[in-house]
Amino acid sequence: MQLILALIIGAFIGGAAGYLGTLMLSQRMALVAGPLGHLTLPGVALALTFGFDVSLGAFPFVILGIVLIWLFEIRTGLPMEALTAIVFASGVAITFLFLPEEETVPALIGDISQISLSITIITLILSIIILFATKITYSKMVLASISEDLAKAEGVDLKKYNLVYLVCIALMVALGVRIVGSLMTAALVAIPACTSRNLSKNLVQYSYGGMISGSLACSLGILGSNFIGIPAGPLIIITSALFFLISLIFKR
Repeated sequence: MQLILALIIGAFIGGAAGYLGTLMLSQRMALVAGPLGHLTLPGVALALTFGFDVSLGAFPFVILGIVLIWLFEIRTGLPMEALTAIVFASGVAITFLFLPEEETVPALIGDISQISLSITIITLILSIIILFATKITYSKMVLASISEDLAKAEGVDLKKYNLVYLVCIALMVALGVRIVGSLMTAALVAIPACTSRNLSKNLVQYSYGGMISGSLACSLGILGSNFIGIPAGPLIIITSALFFLISLIFKR
């Protein structure tokens, strides 16, 4: 039963991460999930210390970071990447003031050994929300990446869609730390997107290809973990990287 729940969670988180990752890659923001993953560390540390759900611990901290980045961007006009670095570095520094040494590995590479039915249901709902919200914002964000002036001329409210986009990233990071930890969240969204780009001919194939690649990589990584006893997080990323290498053979 535990394996089935883990596979369901992995498939949905991986699919949502891959789909969102294709948009992030188009926006040249695929690596932003990495710093945001580090930003979850205070919440993950608290969750592991006091025994509550890691995603629940991670989410408030990553949302706080996202809101700060969004407000700082409006206030300063500085690049989002630079502001992300400022915020995430502060979060990492705070974490290591109180993170117990024995909890360091689960915080960094994830742990799917303790999953309940209620956590699975919540994860499925949040993953579906990410998929639908990303689908709604996808075309607007792609248009804005081509030309902000054109997007504004089309009546796109960039501040609103940027906030929705960032909240999707925050949710994805909070869910992702459960299976791959805070250390590898960038790879969870970036590698499936890169794999899909190698194999796709158009935007539709690209977006859904990322979703399929991410879902398969997570599922196979969790299955491999169950059989050979290696933590699922590293195996998920290794599997995803293997998909990418295979995609190079068939690159269009």
